Parts: sequence; C-alpha cells; structure tokens
Amino acid sequence: MPKVTRESLTEKSVKDAKATGKLYRLRDAKVPGLLLRVNATGAKTWAITWGRGQERIIGTFPVMTLDMARTQALSQLATAAEHGTPTPKTTTDTVADACRDYVAALLKDGRTSTAGDAERRFERTVYSDRIGKVRLAKLTQDDVEDWRDRVERGDLADLPTRKGRPPTAKPLSKASVNRMRTVLVAALNRAVERRKVSPDRMIEWANVKPYEKVGTRRELYLDREQRRALLANAGDDIRNVMECIALTGCRPGDPAAVLRRDYDALHAAVTFRTKGHTRTVPLSPAAKALFDRLSKGKLPAAHLFTNGGTEWQHYDWADQVRKAATAANMPDGVVLYTLRHCWITDAIVGGMDLLTVAKLAGTSLAMIEKHYGHLVHGAAREKLAKVEFL
Repeated sequence: MPKVTRESLTEKSVKDAKATGKLYRLRDAKVPGLLLRVNATGAKTWAITWGRGQERIIGTFPVMTLDMARTQALSQLATAAEHGTPTPKTTTDTVADACRDYVAALLKDGRTSTAGDAERRFERTVYSDRIGKVRLAKLTQDDVEDWRDRVERGDLADLPTRKGRPPTAKPLSKASVNRMRTVLVAALNRAVERRKVSPDRMIEWANVKPYEKVGTRRELYLDREQRRALLANAGDDIRNVMECIALTGCRPGDPAAVLRRDYDALHAAVTFRTKGHTRTVPLSPAAKALFDRLSKGKLPAAHLFTNGGTEWQHYDWADQVRKAATAANMPDGVVLYTLRHCWITDAIVGGMDLLTVAKLAGTSLAMIEKHYGHLVHGAAREKLAKVEFL
C-alpha cells in the first residue's frame, strides 16, 4: 500500500514534495479527506477519499492551488456524506452557458460595468463561435487554442450591426487576445466553482497561457489645442463626458455611472464606482465647475451624465466620438480613452508623483510604471543634464 503521511499542508510543502520513485500521498490535516498524490515521476494531483477505500482525483497541481483544492474537497466531501458519492450532477452545459452564467453573476454582484464588458466580449468571440456550443465536459486544450487563434485572426462570424460596433470582426493584437482569454477563463473557472464541470478539466484551459510581453504604450496624445477642438465639435451630451475625462483622468465608463449623490460640492470631490471598486477623487476648479453645472436641480439618484436624457449605455458614445474626431480633423484612433491618456501624461510631466496619479486614475502603480514610466525617465534626464556633478 502506498505510504500516506498526515500533515497540515502549505503551499511550500506541496511545491517541495519530491519524487521518491513510487507513489505516495500527503494527507491534509486541515481538511480531512484531502490528499496530495505524488507519483513516481513527481507529478502531483489532488484527490479526496471517503468511505472505505474510496478515492477520486479532483485536480492537478499547480493548476489547482492548495486553497482551491481545499474548497473543492469540502464541497465534494459534503456531497459524498449526503449522497454516498461526490459525483457532481450530470450537466449538458456548454461554454456559452458558462459565459452567460458568469455575466449574470457579475450583474447580481452589482458589477454592471464589468458585466457589460464581459457580455460584449462573449457576443463577439463566444456566442457566435463554435466554441460556444462545446459542452464543458468535452472542452479540450485544442478547442481553446483554436478559439484563441480565430480571435487573433478575426475569423469570427458577423454580428448584427450595433451603434459603435461594426458587424465584421477584425484581427486583434496579442494584448487584446489576452484580454479576451482572461474573461473566458474567468467564466470557465466559475463553472468549476459551481460544480458544472469536474475540477480536473481546468488543466485544459489553464495550459493555454497568455501571450507574454505584448503590452504596448498608448502613444496617441492630443495637445490642449486639439482637445479643445475635439470638444468644440462634439454634441452637448458627449462633450460633457469628454470634459469629465479630460479634467479628471477617469475611465470612459466612469461618468456614465455617476449619480448626483456621488458629487460632494462642499469638498469638491466625486466618487467613481466602476471596475469593481469605489474611489473618491478631488476636483480641480475647472472640473468642479462642470459638476456644479450638471448637478444643479437634480435629485440624489439622478445621473449627472446622460445621453439625450437617458442613461448612457456602454459604447453608446463610440459613434459620437468618432464623428467629433472626424469633424475636428483628429488623427486616426481617437477614442474616449485618449483623453484619459492625455490627463495621465500631463499629470506625470507636470510633476505629480506616480502613486498619486495611480490613485486618482483608479489603477495600479505597476500599470502606471509600465505604460508611463518612460515619461519620468525623460524628465529625469532633462533635470540631470542641468546639474554639474563634477
């Protein structure tokens, strides 16, 4: 009988478990019934044991971490205690079903913006693609890799025309493909958590790694004169959104979610509630003037930024921005995010430290350093050139 050792497993002890030339097991003391199997070659799998001599593999390390293994073990052992077997219910759910369930879960959690973004990505790359029809229990690494390649080539079915979205898919950069992959993996992982599919299937999509070193700097920059021309050629509603982004550096979706109660006129601050977290930022005099104008006479639950009197929906603004950019003779590629990029650039060049910029923009310091660190280096070189060290 293979050796079984009981200990309270840690990430380090699991990682350090070595091959001995024969199968052995490490039994977790924290979750009785959870085993780490280390085979003769050192490959590691998670298993549960229940009853007399009953054992089943539930996942593979490192695709399934220790915390994930404990969660799955507790769930399946509870089912085994009630029904005599941990076998999950038979399901015919497809990849598309998992994606729709993921979007529904985001909406239930109040993450409207994230749900909208995920739904658009699934509409473009999953629902109308053949991967959407694949049953979760049959999904393979080849299926996911082929899907990723089709997304990159733009080899996808046409969609009904929608404002701000062309019907024909275009080839995507590897960075964009990574973002599509991330949201699909999140949906598939949720299907595992909901026991729609066995945990050992996770290896099929976990092995399809994101492309490395494919992030690119956002180079399109509009000077102040160009920004003013862009706003001058925009309609009133989209102009308000543009002005908000240009003056605060917020994300394109942030203004659409701002309610009257989110604006604190006394302290000249506004609270943005998108991307799954809340942040309150101070406003410059120009930004305060914008919010004072838009908040006048509105009730606490009213939206400050509206589109023809109704709430903005994601990407309703794309066509309006495109028309304004064309009328103002802007360079190709101008979108709302361009104004955020301009704000971040000006803030850094103007001397604001990166941590403050990151907090005000609602992003991580690592992302600011990745995309804008070259601006700091450039400013530093200019200052160094003016100093005589010897």
